[in-house]
Amino acid sequence: MSYNLEGRIALVTGASSGIGEATALALAEAGAKVAIAARRRDRLEALAAKLAQLGAGPLILDADLLDEHEAQRIVAETEARYGRLDILINNAGVMYLEPVAEADLGRWRRMLELNVLSLIASTQASLAGMRARRDGHIVNIASTAGRIANPRAAAYAATKFGVVGFSEGLRREVYSDNIRVSVIEPGMVATELRDHIGHAETRGALNALAEGMRQLQPVDIAETIVFCVSRPAHVNINEILMRPTDQER
Repeated sequence: MSYNLEGRIALVTGASSGIGEATALALAEAGAKVAIAARRRDRLEALAAKLAQLGAGPLILDADLLDEHEAQRIVAETEARYGRLDILINNAGVMYLEPVAEADLGRWRRMLELNVLSLIASTQASLAGMRARRDGHIVNIASTAGRIANPRAAAYAATKFGVVGFSEGLRREVYSDNIRVSVIEPGMVATELRDHIGHAETRGALNALAEGMRQLQPVDIAETIVFCVSRPAHVNINEILMRPTDQER
């Protein structure tokens, strides 16, 4: 099935790899113009070259979204470049897993700020334009960890439960403005995310678990996102929970 996003303007955070990169490409293939934001300029430039070949008129946005002002800036620059922002994909995030008793609170603070507060900041920045046009779609990337909290993932689960709760509260605030909100909750995905885990024992156990299953691929989530944002205006797909067939919980 093909999806038509011709004329739509999208901003993807965390676009330098994994789900963000795949989503930017999928949106472009469907006809959208795409702004891409992340910290790694070289990765963004490589992605922008691919997007240009698809006619996506890419905008590269260097940004460290740990700074809420940076999250606001990328929305403003997207609107300045294209005249508006129709689709915001809040994908940037990290996954620091470790036992609570051994936690590095500084690292957990960074995770909370990036996974939750920067997502809120970019969302907040997008609302004025979307409300004025009575049109927009915000997609927040959560996780199965936003449904089930596992040992050694307490703080990560807290961020993803937070994203799920924020998304539903936001939906109820903006539905009357014709703004749609979707939250996607993937299970095990073959990305760089597990590389962020500093606790060696936890990282090893999770990698072993992943290697024993057919993991979701970034394109699987990207195609799901494109499906959501290409629905008719009267359809709002609020929440999608997706796991590898081989994943038990």
